[in-house]
Amino acid sequence: MTGTPQTPPPASKRPRRTPAPEERKIDAERSRRLLLEAAKDEFSAKGFAGARVQDIADRAGLNKQLINYYFGGKEGLYEEISRQWLEEEEAFNDPALPLEDLVAAYLRHNLADPRGLRLSVWRALTGDIGEEESPEDLSDLRRRQAAGELGDDLDPAAMLLLFMGAVAAPIVMPQEARRIFGAEPDSPEFQERYAEQLRRVIRRLA
Repeated sequence: MTGTPQTPPPASKRPRRTPAPEERKIDAERSRRLLLEAAKDEFSAKGFAGARVQDIADRAGLNKQLINYYFGGKEGLYEEISRQWLEEEEAFNDPALPLEDLVAAYLRHNLADPRGLRLSVWRALTGDIGEEESPEDLSDLRRRQAAGELGDDLDPAAMLLLFMGAVAAPIVMPQEARRIFGAEPDSPEFQERYAEQLRRVIRRLA
């Protein structure tokens, strides 16, 4: 005789596991990193005023409330990015490097990740998120001038502005770099050729 099929009892629900502190820390670090990278993309493409919190969150694939949670809002996110860029600059801005190598290091850094320089251009053009301006520290260039790396008749302030313009030119005017050199500014061919020419110019300033 065939018995009546018995309905199996409902499967017991597995209790939800609470993430360990280390797991929460890893997840928070990942979320912060994704938001920072997304913000760098958005800020450099649209400026501070033009970048929307929702677009930053969408690019990161996260809830926009996390921007407030981790950074206190859009301005806090911008400030954290600025702090990171300063740390990166300190990592290669070695006073012991010859001046020509230091300028070449700035060039390589900005060509490898042009977002910081693009954001600086946005800030200059639109007045985004004002920063207190303080006099530029020219002591390192004056020290180099005393050591013979710059001619005595050269103004360190003018030289610094000249170096900054030379480094920025391929990024803020990529079409001109492409037209003049016949190569993409982010190509190894351009970078090697342009960096070598900058080195030669700087050696002649001594």
